[in-house]
Amino acid sequence: MPESIQTTGIAATAGSASDADLLAQTAIAVRAAGSALRDRFGDVVRYQTREELMRALAANDDAALDILRPRLALMRPDARLVEDELAGGALPPGEWWVLDPAEGNVNHLHALPEWAVTATLVRDNQPVLTAVHLPLTGETYTALAGAGAHLDGRPMHVSQTTDLGLGLVATSQARPDEDDKVVRRIGSSITAMLFDALVVRTSVPATLHLLNVAAGRIDAFWQFAGARADLLPGALLVAEAGGRISDAEGRPWTPESESFVAAAPGVHTQAVTTLCR
Repeated sequence: MPESIQTTGIAATAGSASDADLLAQTAIAVRAAGSALRDRFGDVVRYQTREELMRALAANDDAALDILRPRLALMRPDARLVEDELAGGALPPGEWWVLDPAEGNVNHLHALPEWAVTATLVRDNQPVLTAVHLPLTGETYTALAGAGAHLDGRPMHVSQTTDLGLGLVATSQARPDEDDKVVRRIGSSITAMLFDALVVRTSVPATLHLLNVAAGRIDAFWQFAGARADLLPGALLVAEAGGRISDAEGRPWTPESESFVAAAPGVHTQAVTTLCR
């Protein structure tokens, strides 16, 4: 595997046949966890304090993790699990499962449909495979390094748009309690894109925007100071669907980068230019 996600995609790793089998099992696991979260979905969950909110979020996470943990441990006994979806930076060498058991958890609590279950296998800091399941639609998005990105088994491709002025772009809030510098940078980047793009979408979670980039529905996505669990699944999906991945200055992206851009090749340079103004 290359040292970082390159804009031309991700090379296949040794043992890709067994990785393909592992991806199929991972997809089954995230569907099972998604079913548990779907059963919990319905009315708006009321909370009055930050503590009550955190307890409600944790209850959803635990419902999914109770299913994911034993299944993933059985599939890859030596791989360690990263369950803190807000963590960033590089991982120690070896295999890690990077999980977001309830991606878009706050949306789930507010009876909004934009949430998912994600599981990504990272090998020596390179995403090898990912499965993202949307329980309310039944869709499962998968990607395997070197083997493409798929929606329910059908190949996905990024858009053919070549003019950012005709493009639909998106961004997402980085993290709760983000520092002022990052918050202001997010605000200024949205303003810049409002001048240059056709439509700008701003919502959480990041993974769902990236699914749409991989599927060709959205032309570009950017974010500052994102978490591993937010960006790794989508980075692999977009790269394997033919998109370009970089930081906001156009350099190769890694989990240690301070910014992230995923775009169709025809608008990537234009998006980076807009963000650098």
